[in-house]
Amino acid sequence: MGMRITIDPEGKARRTGVSRQQAILLAAVCGQTYNQFNNPDGSFVVPYPYRTTGTFEGASYNRTIERFGFVLESERDVIVAFRGTGSTVDWISDMIARQCKYPFVRDAGWSHTGFTDIYRSMRRAVVSLVDSCNDGTGRPVYVTGHSLGGALAALNATDLAGNRPEADIRVCTFGAPRAGNPEFAGAFNRTVADSRRYHNEFDIVPHLPPLYYKSPKTDAIYRYMHVSGGYPLKFRHGSIGANHVIASYYQAVAKFDPAYAAELNANNPGFCPQPQPEQEPGSEADPAAELIRLRLQ
Repeated sequence: MGMRITIDPEGKARRTGVSRQQAILLAAVCGQTYNQFNNPDGSFVVPYPYRTTGTFEGASYNRTIERFGFVLESERDVIVAFRGTGSTVDWISDMIARQCKYPFVRDAGWSHTGFTDIYRSMRRAVVSLVDSCNDGTGRPVYVTGHSLGGALAALNATDLAGNRPEADIRVCTFGAPRAGNPEFAGAFNRTVADSRRYHNEFDIVPHLPPLYYKSPKTDAIYRYMHVSGGYPLKFRHGSIGANHVIASYYQAVAKFDPAYAAELNANNPGFCPQPQPEQEPGSEADPAAELIRLRLQ
């Protein structure tokens, strides 16, 4: 279990891990990355006592520029939040399961080409925002994301921790696919001290790409491995998509501390994801079903 975040007498954050309350907060933050993407003006709800440091965009497979997340900060910590799949072109990028050498840290193995291309397109903006939060107090940086956003979080956390060894980088993701090969997972595990990777046993996305992926174009075989910190959840909501959406993950982790979740919701109207109506398997609104259609297994 993650440990609680504490503040020492001088007001500085101490390295204590990812608490269950923090997981509830971060799941709700991940929900807001979809609101940022879907709202025409890019608006989203920022929970008290956080403020928005900045937002960032990224380019998908066809170089379409999209909103991909934001950085929040408080006196206590910093949050970097990456959005999951929000468009068809994102899923095309998800489909490119070939690998490239992870380019941001030496000797860090190989990572998923599609995910790496998206992260590369936003890296300068994300790193600049994180660096702007360095006020000398040693605040921890929580990197979070759901689905594709969870893979981007793993790429970013390895980048931040590998190039800023003094930084306190902590990761908490939900329904994330595998982001790279065993060497990449090893680099992440060595440099990121605190990681919590929530995955629903009935969600297909954390099983992708498979441990061994054969490229249909070149017949090359790529190995994949999850980063550390796996924490299994069990929920079934009637369809592939409902087993994967962030609202379902939020409802699952909210059960860790219902009183805290209720207080978070009451104090921040519109912030916490609400249960979604169940969808028919294979519906067009079901992105995980689309992933299967694209034969990513």
